[in-house]
Amino acid sequence: QVQLVESGGGLVQAGGSLRLSCAASGRTFSLYTMGWFRQTPGKERELVAAISWTGHNTYYADSVKGRFTISRDNAEVYLQMNSLIPEDTAVYHCAASSRWPTVNYDYWGQGTQVTVSS
Repeated sequence: QVQLVESGGGLVQAGGSLRLSCAASGRTFSLYTMGWFRQTPGKERELVAAISWTGHNTYYADSVKGRFTISRDNAEVYLQMNSLIPEDTAVYHCAASSRWPTVNYDYWGQGTQVTVSS
């Protein structure tokens, strides 16, 4: 089991920045692919960014390329979000998977709300 807890969400004006963190505990975190998803009511959950267990491989959705950066260290994964726009408003979840590349994740955090005002 891997336990994931997100933090760093909040309310920000368009053009601003936020940094999300996801703290992991449990089984060996460093062996897992980590992803950030977001979801808004009425929309499908979207994989925003992912990073392989080595940190050498990353994935970004087209909607966030050039604005978001995913990174990790021994115990946490981060999502630096710059140039935020109202369309980025969502609940952001981090997730862990034993596979790369993948859209299937095994463990999920509870989520953190990000709200971007215009």
